[in-house]
Amino acid sequence: MKKVDFSYFIERYNAGDMENDEKKWFEKELEGNQKLQNEVDLSRKTDEILKNQDVLSLRRKLIEIERKRVSIVPIRFRKSQVYIRFAAVTAILILVGGITLFTGKNMTSDQIIDRYYKAYEPTTTLRSGVAAVNNDFTLALQFYNTRDYEKAADLFNKVLKSNPRDMQTALLNGVSNFEDKKYPDAKESFVTVINDNNNLFIETAKWYLALCYVKTNEKDKAVKQLEMIKNEGGIFKNDAKKIIRKMK
Repeated sequence: MKKVDFSYFIERYNAGDMENDEKKWFEKELEGNQKLQNEVDLSRKTDEILKNQDVLSLRRKLIEIERKRVSIVPIRFRKSQVYIRFAAVTAILILVGGITLFTGKNMTSDQIIDRYYKAYEPTTTLRSGVAAVNNDFTLALQFYNTRDYEKAADLFNKVLKSNPRDMQTALLNGVSNFEDKKYPDAKESFVTVINDNNNLFIETAKWYLALCYVKTNEKDKAVKQLEMIKNEGGIFKNDAKKIIRKMK
């Protein structure tokens, strides 16, 4: 039985992105699982550290600047400058607060991908059809699961030549090309899945197509695709909403 990779769910749980059913399931998994509880706590603390480290660094620098400035002010002037110093400290706090508000609001395309992209995990290896095609798919899947995406894409392409209506293979081919930084090929595969309009992978293909547009800095196309995902609902709607806010 394949071991569940909880990393995706940990991130969604800490970010408050889970729907009620998913949250209940995950909290059930947390019960009695000390290792998983530790991973959740570590992830939460790491997020806080990453979020605040830039602000803390600036605060330390500003405090040090203020300390040095005060140390060279003549004693006879210090009393009269209490209010000025108070205003300076207030300005520092406002500046730090402003940075806190904007930290994480606008993100680069690479930061968005790092946070929201996760390679698709095939749900099954069961296939029907010609044995040779099955063998190619099985080998492609092995390369895919070991992250040898270039070889995986070559074999997925071979499978698609024999069966162009195999939309699961088309999706996996798109993700392989995305991982291999062949974004035009990835987009073509995702569009093929979407345009087929009669398969179980359309919602996932729309999500990956949006991330392709983010990665290639096609902002207008990315926002349009993400708006569609948000409005249609589904498992990616909350992440789509967040990315839109971070891009605008």
